Amino acid sequence: MRSRLLSKGLILLFICSLCVPAWAKLSDAEAVNMSGLQRMLSQRIAKSYLMIGQQVSVQDARLQREKSVALFESNLSALKEYAPTPDISAGLTKVEGVWSGYKKRVLTQPSKAEALTVIRQSDEVLALSEKVVKMIQDYSKVSSARLVNISGRQRMLSQRIGKLYLTKSWGLNYDGLNNDLQVAISEYETTLQELSGSDLNTAEIKDGLAQVKRIWNFSKAGFALSSEDLFVPTAICNTTENLLKHMQTITKLYEQQMQLADNNKNLASHKS
Repeated sequence: MRSRLLSKGLILLFICSLCVPAWAKLSDAEAVNMSGLQRMLSQRIAKSYLMIGQQVSVQDARLQREKSVALFESNLSALKEYAPTPDISAGLTKVEGVWSGYKKRVLTQPSKAEALTVIRQSDEVLALSEKVVKMIQDYSKVSSARLVNISGRQRMLSQRIGKLYLTKSWGLNYDGLNNDLQVAISEYETTLQELSGSDLNTAEIKDGLAQVKRIWNFSKAGFALSSEDLFVPTAICNTTENLLKHMQTITKLYEQQMQLADNNKNLASHKS
């Protein structure tokens, strides 16, 4: 029990490490990472809603939901303050418009009658947040920004897989659910291979990705059971949390590399 609580605490610590003081404006590297985190939170909030609804680790799920909603709002404020272009500002305004309705619904007592609407809204927030990440990545004009983006997207995919798995385990369904789950699993696998092959990987990043691969290979056996209507939701929630924790650390390392590249770019610009 102590080990499990420590693991939960570390995950919250890693996520909260992206929070910045209200007076500190984000760098481009921080903004790519933080906007990417919003994608993850959109899926994590829905996952926690589904966990509470089907009585899976309810106390942990309620804490996840509370912390994730608060962090999404804090990050959104920081990103709006950062927004360096009208397009990015407009993109964040769109996110905020959908977020308000999503937030109101996910904070109610979970029910099967509302669950599919929550899932749909989580995907709307995800899609709009994805566009913002891409705009910030392009604005930065730093090649390593893509690694921050796709590494951070793995965090989202871990929570999306958990969300879709819990959708099935609660007996819910919608057209394309099985395909959505398989696409998320396939994307995670493909991106993990791409990250592992990057020339920019440090020894620390390589070690972290090797740990993720071990967890991922173990997790896939549990995902496969869902196709036979055999569900282990508690185990899947625990493994997807573990994937999230490790990818959070790796994404932060990529962010540091992007920040260094950005600093070097600015230094060269000043010298010329």
